[in-house]
Amino acid sequence: MHALNSYDYAIIRVVPGVERGECVNVGVILFCRTLDFLGAGIHVEPALLTALAPALDLDAVQRYLDHIVLICKGSAEAGSIGQLSPSERFHWLVSPRSTIIQTSPVHCGLCSDPEAALRHLLKTMVYR
Repeated sequence: MHALNSYDYAIIRVVPGVERGECVNVGVILFCRTLDFLGAGIHVEPALLTALAPALDLDAVQRYLDHIVLICKGSAEAGSIGQLSPSERFHWLVSPRSTIIQTSPVHCGLCSDPEAALRHLLKTMVYR
């Protein structure tokens, strides 16, 4: 049996009408310090977002979500935030915001494989 490692995660949500508070889960950010893992998985259902907000710019939303993935990877394309340590990037990503793209409170879990944990969270929290 593989050793279990603790991880923190947050659900990425699109809140098309911030004043209404309605949201759609579109991804997960997972950070496992002991395995030096920071990753994000994204899955957008355009029809669902369009049903909540017909005027929502889906291309702009997708660009912002893609940027989250770049930040997690520590990509140079992510700018100065992408150059921070994985822990700093995670905490920057999950800090509370009142914008269209928000994250849930941070939750924790145990895993031996953070990639598998990320896939499981996407399957249970995001995919319909």
